[in-house]
Amino acid sequence: MSPGAPSGASPSTAPKRDQYDVVVIGAGPAGLAAAATTAEAGLSTLLLDENAGPGGQVWRAIASTPVKARDTLGTDFWAGAALVEAVAASGAEVIQRATVWSLDKSLDVGLSVAGGSTFVKAGRVILATGALERPFPIPGWTLPGVMTAGAAQTMLKSSGLVPDGKTVIAGQGPLLWLLAAQVLRLGGRIDRILDTTERKNWLAALPHAFAFLTSPYFAKGLAMMREVRAKVPVVSGVTELAAEGDGRLARVVYTAGGKRETVAAELLLLHQGVVPNVNLAMAAGIEHRWDDVQLCWSPVIDPTGATSVAGIAIAGDGAGIGGAGAAVFRGRIAARAAIEALAPDAAAKIEPMSGLQAALARATRGRAFLDTLFRPAKQFRIPSGDTIVCRCEEVTAKDILDSVAIGATGPNQLKAYRRTGMGPCQGRLCGLTVTELMAEARGKSPEEIGYYRLRAPVKPISLGELAALPKTEDSVKAVVRG
Repeated sequence: MSPGAPSGASPSTAPKRDQYDVVVIGAGPAGLAAAATTAEAGLSTLLLDENAGPGGQVWRAIASTPVKARDTLGTDFWAGAALVEAVAASGAEVIQRATVWSLDKSLDVGLSVAGGSTFVKAGRVILATGALERPFPIPGWTLPGVMTAGAAQTMLKSSGLVPDGKTVIAGQGPLLWLLAAQVLRLGGRIDRILDTTERKNWLAALPHAFAFLTSPYFAKGLAMMREVRAKVPVVSGVTELAAEGDGRLARVVYTAGGKRETVAAELLLLHQGVVPNVNLAMAAGIEHRWDDVQLCWSPVIDPTGATSVAGIAIAGDGAGIGGAGAAVFRGRIAARAAIEALAPDAAAKIEPMSGLQAALARATRGRAFLDTLFRPAKQFRIPSGDTIVCRCEEVTAKDILDSVAIGATGPNQLKAYRRTGMGPCQGRLCGLTVTELMAEARGKSPEEIGYYRLRAPVKPISLGELAALPKTEDSVKAVVRG
């Protein structure tokens, strides 16, 4: 069994069948909940995930982490163990280290595992691809020694690694404070926290304060911030930020309260929130809209998670950022909808949709306060000058503005000018920045500017993997005729 695979789950090999009632993509909170629910109802269920073990980002390495002290990672982390066990007992087929690189409107899922590729057919698909960190393009963010907070947390959960050199954490949002608390509990070093939350956001968030105070977020968040502030200097109201060094990070320069400061650093961890991971959904042709509250692209879904493409639902943070608790209920809601469509008799034996919807409403109470308070500042979303925007192709903000000046109208036209979004990340690290930068330059809304046009494969795969695809009679004839 590979490290992190749940006891009783299928090993990381090719799918055992060509067709499944339900294919769930992503083994985070939403995907685990969805797969357990559909499999327990008797539907043939395939759960695909690209990591070595289940859990997604929130519960990463939950079955294999060397960090065993339960208080270190927190009770919210260990809550995922029950869902991992439920999937293992449900009869769902689970494949880890599977790269899903294609999904079309016919519900054909293209995936690669163990060096080979194949397609499986689904009666229903539940996308639970989760979130990724919002780009944080500041001067010097590509220097060695600069990482995202999420990357640092992955190392902590997977290997128990924490910083031991001069470390600065910069940005805002719940994950920033959670990471800081976890690092400190494991004996790691944090020299300073630079909080980029805008002061005006506190006033804007006040109308949502009551819901937040009565939500599950409030007490946990307050305790965590007190824990961190008791051990680490925190600088609030940071309005400018840059990483500097000759070949690698040596110092962080910032401005707060109108005063410019420099702090020596060997490691800078950046974070300003998370956004839905939309690439696979967009490549499948699912309709998306620009969310002016969360400042990102979100899929257009109904209350059950159903999308504009028949048979495909989206659950979890991929449907809009709501946190792990909400993701679990979104996964169960999407699963129940699939059961109602494919096995109505089985649906009568599980929790009613009304109860699941009520639980989701409770889990998302207070979210508006967090979205408003931690709305990232414009200067940290829309860079200028020589700040790199597209890391894969090393395209700067100035390069993009110059392209707009000579006729580039949107992200897809920009590809022809600068190759932005054409590298290995397929726009994940630059897409939002490009949209907002071009929107501001052209005096249009992000909705009008649009996003990259995404096609399969949405993840890098080798020619050898493609060559390993099963050969159908029609495909062989097409090549011979050619």
